[in-house]
Amino acid sequence: MKRPNILLTGTPGVGKTTLGKELAARAGLMYINVGDLAKEGELYEGFDEEYECPILDEDRVIDELEDKMSEGGIIVDYHGCDFFPERWFHIVFVLRTENSFLYDRLESRGYKGKKLQDNIQCEIFQTIYEEAMLSYKEEIVHQLPSNTPEDLERNLDQITQWIEQWMKDNN
Repeated sequence: MKRPNILLTGTPGVGKTTLGKELAARAGLMYINVGDLAKEGELYEGFDEEYECPILDEDRVIDELEDKMSEGGIIVDYHGCDFFPERWFHIVFVLRTENSFLYDRLESRGYKGKKLQDNIQCEIFQTIYEEAMLSYKEEIVHQLPSNTPEDLERNLDQITQWIEQWMKDNN
């Protein structure tokens, strides 16, 4: 049975991981957090002193994921989206969060200074949404609000319905 691949993307702190894990449990799909994958496999090509974080080796991430993605049924969670092959995803969801919520979430994670401000600006200027629109067919890219627990439930319901319909249409 064919199953869809889904990309959840958006600025750090918008709720990708919470949504992705719950969606995988409800829909019986495999959840992959690219940050965790990179950490486990040490898929880095250096360290960014300014942002105090490792630099992802995108080519090694692609190599690591290629076989799984071809099988289908994968939910990928990452804050960037322009380096993944377009052919991997059947649908892309860009989560969006109001700045006041996002600021509090990022601050509680220990973001401060330039890193905090740059991530807030990234959300204000729709950087990830624009990246997704340039990287994938427009008709598969969708924005979802991710501010409240009610938004989470609504998003879970909507995406679950989409998965069910996709499976009916493709099997």
